[in-house]
Amino acid sequence: MASISLRGVQKAYGDGAPVIRDVDLEIGENEFCVFLGPSGCGKSTLLRMIAGLEDLTDGDLFIGGKVMNDVPAAQRGVAMVFQSYALFPHMTVFENMAFGLKLAKTPKDEIDRKVREAARILQLEALLERRPKALSGGQRQRVAIGRAIVRQPGVFLFDEPLSNLDATLRGQTRIEIARLHKQFAKASVVYVTHDQIEAMTLADKIVLLHAGKDTERYGSIAQIGAPLELYHRPRSRFVAGFIGSPRMNFLPGRIASVDAQGVAVTLDHTQENVRVPVDGAALQVSQAVTLGVRPEHLEFVDPSSSLDDTVLSRTVSLVEQLGEHSYVHLDQPGGVALIAKAPGDTRLAPGDRANLRVPRHATHLFTEDGFAAPSLESVEHYA
Repeated sequence: MASISLRGVQKAYGDGAPVIRDVDLEIGENEFCVFLGPSGCGKSTLLRMIAGLEDLTDGDLFIGGKVMNDVPAAQRGVAMVFQSYALFPHMTVFENMAFGLKLAKTPKDEIDRKVREAARILQLEALLERRPKALSGGQRQRVAIGRAIVRQPGVFLFDEPLSNLDATLRGQTRIEIARLHKQFAKASVVYVTHDQIEAMTLADKIVLLHAGKDTERYGSIAQIGAPLELYHRPRSRFVAGFIGSPRMNFLPGRIASVDAQGVAVTLDHTQENVRVPVDGAALQVSQAVTLGVRPEHLEFVDPSSSLDDTVLSRTVSLVEQLGEHSYVHLDQPGGVALIAKAPGDTRLAPGDRANLRVPRHATHLFTEDGFAAPSLESVEHYA
């Protein structure tokens, strides 16, 4: 087992601006840490620096408490599973899984024991004599994982391992990886993905990374935390918009009043007022802000109910019926649609008028610099 520590890590190519900037990160022993973010945010580059496949431009990397900046990849005690599987086409499954052990001059009987044990766990026992071309995509990915397992490393590194699989296989393999982590609980796992479902279901800790100009302005890391912490308590509008599908609704407005219970926000275009339980000490009346509320937190109420500071009235423009639930799109002054989650058998149709309650405990407030105002309620409220 091995912990991973990155301190002041940066990565730049030539004289260009850093693609990884100001990364300070601790990944504990046995922890499953997911690097998540949009394309181009540097998550694979960060993983490759841990693996030793990319040099650090600045900062320090520790694995198991030892500085690894100049240690060759083969001596870092890590095993990496690539997006492309990287299997040798002329070798059998057994030979592919045994390759690293043979290079390490492991005794033959130990190689045989380790490969067969990994094959049993990964349900590959019947495939050991086949070559990669005779395997499905999911089977090839399991062979790549098996090749990593047999080395019994202190750290497993996964670089978007499911992106080449179809939706069904992605779901099955995701469950398999989660199960394997529990079986090999002594190892730390760092996993790169752009898929938030993978991140939310697998991670003990998510590291959400910025991309482009946001990296230059705020650094590479947008937020670090447990999956539900990022979901319920995003620290910025970027995090709130990235985590959750469909993404959070954002409604522009201005501060109408501030008191000990929070703030009142007057929405632009409609002049509706919404109460938000946030700390308003740093906010001022008339200040421009953005109200955030997730589609699943909006509540449909009786159209005849009176409007107050928790209810919005909108016209339905589109209903997406997905079976288990529906997504209702509602016209918004200003041109940005409001999306609300409804039961799968909803009878709402385009043209209908709908009233939606905005639960105060599920609202967020973002200032013009993109940061969230501190909530007056704890995240346990959502449990």
